[in-house]
Amino acid sequence: MNHLSTLAEFVATAAPSKNVIDKTALILADSVGAIVGGAAEPEVAALSAQQQSGSRGPAAIIGTGAFAAAGTAAFVNGTAGTTLEMDEGNQFCKGHPAMHVIPAALAEAAHGSASGRELLSAIAVGYEAAARVGIATALRPSMHPHGTWGAIGAVAAVMRLRGASGEEIRNGMNIAANLGLTTSRRTMLEGGTVRNVFAGISNQMGLLAADLVASGYSGDAYGVSHVFGTVASDSFDADKLVDQLGRRWEVMRNYFKMHSCCRYNHAALDALEQLRHDTPGLTADAVAKVDVETYGLAVELDDPAPRNVLAAKFSVPFALATALVQGSSGVSSFTQDKVEDRKTLDLAARIGVTEDPSMSAQLPDMRPARVTLHMCDGTILRAETRTNRGDYADPYSSHEIRAKYQSLTRRRWTQSQANSAWGAIMELNNASNLKTLFETLKAA
Repeated sequence: MNHLSTLAEFVATAAPSKNVIDKTALILADSVGAIVGGAAEPEVAALSAQQQSGSRGPAAIIGTGAFAAAGTAAFVNGTAGTTLEMDEGNQFCKGHPAMHVIPAALAEAAHGSASGRELLSAIAVGYEAAARVGIATALRPSMHPHGTWGAIGAVAAVMRLRGASGEEIRNGMNIAANLGLTTSRRTMLEGGTVRNVFAGISNQMGLLAADLVASGYSGDAYGVSHVFGTVASDSFDADKLVDQLGRRWEVMRNYFKMHSCCRYNHAALDALEQLRHDTPGLTADAVAKVDVETYGLAVELDDPAPRNVLAAKFSVPFALATALVQGSSGVSSFTQDKVEDRKTLDLAARIGVTEDPSMSAQLPDMRPARVTLHMCDGTILRAETRTNRGDYADPYSSHEIRAKYQSLTRRRWTQSQANSAWGAIMELNNASNLKTLFETLKAA
């Protein structure tokens, strides 16, 4: 309880440094790109239209030009942001804090008077709260991490924007712990697309938890540790809530994604990218079979014939096969026509995935994989990676992240609109209000 109080007081009062604020702005821009890109997907567009009915409010449903009540916008934006599997994450909490926090923070800020720095600070401390609860928790292996501890980060960001005290935020976090989902890990492996709404619901629940606090509701005194120590898991290390608090910011240990699929695929895809770079003219037709050795969590993603796009994003054999056949691991290589492509499926059936225990032992700091291509002419090509491109140990440049942002936002926005939104986000630290940001989102 004391550790949670310390974390809640930190959420209420912390003043992030400039480098933390700058990193948070980059995460915000990357997340907006993922939301806009996801908004172009047919099921997200249909959900957005359905949810707008009867929902009035100032919060933007990003990428649509529509507006709705805060909870509705946060739900749709959080759902859109996870759909393409292009949202950032944090390997230490085994999840995606930003997409569980940013939609709620933006929806709350839409009807407030926060400055740009206040918005970024709220996102940074909300990210911190979500990630630290995730780090402290050993979720049951059968649970998907989305939709579990994310609402705690969302309520933290929202209540920071509302100027709540540490005690009030602690109550909000305990309430939010009770509003998480009982998520099934099987959804991602089987292609159950309900999985894509988990982050949206967390944002919605974060806003609701803040409203419940304001209305006089209370949670159980040990809500966070009880839910995440006895209900969602059997282990909760409360010391990790405050370990190096204020000295180690989790936004500084995040990762960005360029491959449009689950991060457990990325180590093998990075190794394959090395081979493609070192072997000009390498084609799928020249490959007889592929062996992948990697860590245990990635080995679970071994289905060579996924039934839909979501399942394909959680398949190491399919991810490598479509990257070889299409020459890319971007959004366009994970579409339903690619999932049904016979050439890709034939190659995926010849890709084996096995665990190397020495690689599993390197988690969470490293994400290793070894890829061996057995060529039709008898040649063997091999490459190995220790960590994923884009994480804190091997980061992408801001130029690369902006290029990804441009590629995603062009699914809905013009280049001029995308540039305006990027510029508004990058200038938030110096903005006395959020007028330019929201006018930009409205115009787009």
